[in-house]
Amino acid sequence: MTRTPPSSRTSTHRIRRPLLVVVLVAVLAAIVVALGLPLLKPSSDSDSDSSSATPGQGSSVRPPAPSLPDRAPPDSSQQERRGPVDEADGVVPDGSTVLDDDVPAVANLDADLLAALRRAAPEAADGGVAFTVNSGWRSPEYQNQLLRKAVAQYGSEAEAARWVATATTSPHVSGDAVDIGPEEATAWLAEHGAAYGLCRIYRNEPWHFELRTDAPDRGCPRRYADPTQDPRMRP
Repeated sequence: MTRTPPSSRTSTHRIRRPLLVVVLVAVLAAIVVALGLPLLKPSSDSDSDSSSATPGQGSSVRPPAPSLPDRAPPDSSQQERRGPVDEADGVVPDGSTVLDDDVPAVANLDADLLAALRRAAPEAADGGVAFTVNSGWRSPEYQNQLLRKAVAQYGSEAEAARWVATATTSPHVSGDAVDIGPEEATAWLAEHGAAYGLCRIYRNEPWHFELRTDAPDRGCPRRYADPTQDPRMRP
């Protein structure tokens, strides 16, 4: 019996095995088609499906960040700065008097203080003296602006405090103080103001008047050297 050389057997097996694999793949493909099962998609299609999956439904893929035009603009309300103060903040137009109800610096004064000023004004006018309001009620913004200017002018907060109080302590912000001019008017009030309860409070500010209701009977209280000596100005 003639035997096939080893080299011939090896060649035959090499030819038959690939052919068997091809036949098996063809058979499996026919079975899949017959059963209606989906064929495996290429890897590129699989990648595109995973990218479109909805987060939270079995996919860890995050949606892309929105483009710049789609993003909400930053909130600019906190970046806005308040404009310059004006009459609504207590800036007084030139020539304003204690009778000007249309001027907020006058109209927003404490009602009793304003009434006392209006009782005194006619008597002063009989002597040829007119009360001019240089400053009255002020908004906190206006007061803070004045304080910043005073610090810049006098070089320190300590020195500025002798002339301008903070917004939380100033009697101007509460409507309890008024600055009167000209000098003839302040001189008249220094002499006659106590009868109306109108008193100077600080020696360094002869124009600054406040209401002291017991002044008609007891006279005006002793004045402070400046606002830093006033207990109301202390935190």
